[in-house]
Amino acid sequence: MTRESTTKKGQAWFRNDDLRAVEKAIRRIVRANDLQSKALGKQIGLTAPQLVVLNGIAALGEVTTTVLSAHVDLSAATVITILDNLEARGLVERYRSLHDRRVVHTRLTPAGEELARRAPEPLGTGFAARLAQLAPERRGELIAALTAVADMMAIGPVATNQ
Repeated sequence: MTRESTTKKGQAWFRNDDLRAVEKAIRRIVRANDLQSKALGKQIGLTAPQLVVLNGIAALGEVTTTVLSAHVDLSAATVITILDNLEARGLVERYRSLHDRRVVHTRLTPAGEELARRAPEPLGTGFAARLAQLAPERRGELIAALTAVADMMAIGPVATNQ
């Protein structure tokens, strides 16, 4: 027999088994992402977040940390740490704006451009191929579901339907 759970106001009943199934699926995703990141490290010397930032710069061109942070959906502090590492490896360079010295721009170096050009998909070519095989409607459903899960997991106040 399964226990039932509810919100503080007695709304939105759900089975604890449902919550456990969601937790298990998320753990599997996190583990697969970790393994893929380690494989990227062996293959090209970058972790998945580093590659995502590198690809973000490649897509946006010369960019500020704030814009890049929003584009890759990582905190500015995380992006700065990643940029420090990429800069130390000669893949990006940062420079101050000529118009406003407080603003710092980042761009790829030739080595960074080459690595971005030849790098595999951050989530893996197998995942990318399997995703591409799905019908566009199914891909949209999966993206919407994953976005909803990410939104539910976001730290902050819980919205209630009243």
